[in-house]
Amino acid sequence: MEYRRILLDGYATDVVLEGDTLVARDGRRVEAQTATHLAPVTPSKILCCHLNHVSRVREFGVDLPPAPTYFHKPISALNSHGGAVVRPANCHYLNYEGEIAIVMGRTARNITMADAPHYIAGYSIANDYGLHDFRDTDAGSMLRVKGADTLCPVGPGLVTDWDFTHKQMRTTVNGDVRQDGSTDEMAWDMHYLVADLARLITLVPGDIILSGTPAISRPVEPGDVVTVEIEGLGALTNHIVEGPTPVSDEVGAQPTATEEVRSTALGAEWEFRGQRRPRATSRDELPFPKVHPKFQS
Repeated sequence: MEYRRILLDGYATDVVLEGDTLVARDGRRVEAQTATHLAPVTPSKILCCHLNHVSRVREFGVDLPPAPTYFHKPISALNSHGGAVVRPANCHYLNYEGEIAIVMGRTARNITMADAPHYIAGYSIANDYGLHDFRDTDAGSMLRVKGADTLCPVGPGLVTDWDFTHKQMRTTVNGDVRQDGSTDEMAWDMHYLVADLARLITLVPGDIILSGTPAISRPVEPGDVVTVEIEGLGALTNHIVEGPTPVSDEVGAQPTATEEVRSTALGAEWEFRGQRRPRATSRDELPFPKVHPKFQS
């Protein structure tokens, strides 16, 4: 079954996909292509795995750690199928990352990998956009890099009883294939990720876990149309728009185009990939906002 949430007669409505038609509980029907979609669930948190696909690991020329690491996207970043993804006017390195979203169906804490499937409601498609202009300052937490508004489209639906093995993953930009991977190249599967996170964090129904992206995540521009296709889950499409205002320079970290930023955004296409690591940016090289710290050494 595939469940979706749409705006129907002005209200958020749960529907079921039947062929090309969405059907509400009261029998109202609407064509899927014309519906205004919402994210299929309302999570309390969105947790994301860093490197998981072997092709991505090889692209960056790094080694996998003994266990996965994670970051967090605020729920205010949640977006939907058909929604606009906003790149602020003074930023240039907004990257797509096609991924599979695990959606929790039961409260999970301290469970085994073998039991994990019983706690998963189903799966959806996600695009884990990253605003790498802030990579220098948020490289550890990734809060602004991955957490800005609109940077987490999920949908179009929630598919139950989906087997995640041997599934193709593809991301296109304006119809051109950019990412072409498979779930078979994941270092840690869906059950592992759920069991791992639930050791320390209580997962509740609706929570989303993003499971990692294949190689060749690259910047996109306003006007681009990005589609993530997952075999058996459908296709998630969004378009990129430029924000009406630049990120404020009054306070906070400022967008940069340092080697750390460009090397991450461009992946294997960074001109020094395979020759050396990105040069660390010193604190003195980072731009200050208009309001400086009260205390400086």
